[in-house]
Amino acid sequence: MNISRRSVLTTSLAAAAALGLAACGGNDAAKPKPEEGGSTAATLMLNWYPYGEHAALYYGVEKGIFKKHGIDLSIKAGQGSTKTVQAAGQDQVDFGWADTPALLANIDKGVKVKSIGVFLQTTPSAVQVFTDSGIKTPADLKGKTIAVSAGDAPTTTFPIFLKAAGLAEGDVNQQNLDAAGKMAALLSNKVDGLIGFAHDQGPTIAAKSGKEMTYLRYSDAGVNFFSNGLVASDGFLEKNPELATAMVAAVSESFEEAIKNPEEAAKAMDGKDPQIPAQDVVQEQWKQTIKLLTTTNTEGKRPGFNADEDWTATIKTLADAGLIDSGGETSKYFNAAFAPK
Repeated sequence: MNISRRSVLTTSLAAAAALGLAACGGNDAAKPKPEEGGSTAATLMLNWYPYGEHAALYYGVEKGIFKKHGIDLSIKAGQGSTKTVQAAGQDQVDFGWADTPALLANIDKGVKVKSIGVFLQTTPSAVQVFTDSGIKTPADLKGKTIAVSAGDAPTTTFPIFLKAAGLAEGDVNQQNLDAAGKMAALLSNKVDGLIGFAHDQGPTIAAKSGKEMTYLRYSDAGVNFFSNGLVASDGFLEKNPELATAMVAAVSESFEEAIKNPEEAAKAMDGKDPQIPAQDVVQEQWKQTIKLLTTTNTEGKRPGFNADEDWTATIKTLADAGLIDSGGETSKYFNAAFAPK
């Protein structure tokens, strides 16, 4: 079943129109400055249930990095980036950890929120297949059936990936399934592959199947856009600039330390949430995440430092895919005032 680039918008973004303009105002007063004695309590809602990508955040809490920056951080599970962006926009949480395509789409719908630093700067979007499938290059996808999820960023940008790889959208059969259904279909050989995040589903499928995975990454075909990072409401940032600066610095340092100590970082997630995958899966997910933290424009920079060129490219790609209406200036979506020094 082929899915048009415009029709996929309705599934994941419909709620934004209803909630985007609401302003619940849960944080009317500014929080104490982190350096003013003790720690300031802050909440962070993830994009989903915890998995290996989030190891650095839990490691930073365990190693006292957030406390060093004056933050007593509580991490909460999420239920999708759109809900996380809207929760942050309504000040139900102080910070969100969310996918950039969902952030931009919700801002276009009126949610008063900004990115304060994208950490996954190379998209994890990929076609994921079993290595023994014989699919080795994008050209091998012709005539194959790939599981997709209508409305998510990897599916919406799939036609751009195919075009970059020299294929037409009609060359590949697309079967629309939810996240769990995609994995089940691949594990039972009902589809030839699935579209999703290579650092998330891939290690999980490999562990369940005992088979090696091959990833046809969008970025390898020259298609890249930002993925997950920190977000907060415009009002919160205006009232709490010191806390936002400290948060970005703490997350950046946590990523630096987790990169140096990947196994320790993965172990920091043990027992933190019943939804966390097995330790071997978490470790592989985190190792795959490390590959996504920079672009050619940010090599050598601290985690969370964003290049304006990458923001411009992200906005153009998502506008071309129909995920956002027409794009706009970087400042519409990103507040660079809190970048790690």
